[in-house]
Parts: sequence; C-alpha cells; structure tokens
Amino acid sequence: MANTTNFSVRMDSDIKKQCEALYGELGMTLTTAINVFLRQSLRVGGFPFDVKIDIPNAVTIAAMKEAESIARDPSVKRYSDVEEALRELKR
Repeated sequence: MANTTNFSVRMDSDIKKQCEALYGELGMTLTTAINVFLRQSLRVGGFPFDVKIDIPNAVTIAAMKEAESIARDPSVKRYSDVEEALRELKR
C-alpha cells in the first residue's frame, strides 16, 4: 500500500458541496479529484491549467480606447480595402 498522509483544507462549504456533486457524477470522490489535480500538477510542472487574469493592462486599455476614438472620428481617412491602405503606407 502507498505511503499516505492526511491534510486539511479550508474551503467554502457551498463550493465543497458543488464539487462533491460534480466529481460524484464523474465517479470519484473529492479526495480522488484532488489527487488527480496534484499528480497532473507534478506531471506538467505547475498548475495543470492556465492561471491568469483576463483583464487587459493599462497600456492595452489605452490602446483600445484610442482605437475606438479613431473608429468614431469622421475626419480619419478611410480605406475600402487592405490593399488601398498598404499602397498609402508605401508612399
């Protein structure tokens, strides 16, 4: 038998219930699901999924606002297609 140990995790009780129901539908306990997560973390050398904030940074937000402003500005030169814009850039 594998050498096992116990550990405690504090979590929101509603999250625990929802996860137990979810993993129960998959035929496993929450303990098994946690072990799968930990083993996969070891296999990939970190989180087994992307951990990121999908909020653009200040520079990106400023660029998006500038693009919106340009798109609404009637004085900005418009092009009918990409080729026309490229010809203009080559002048």
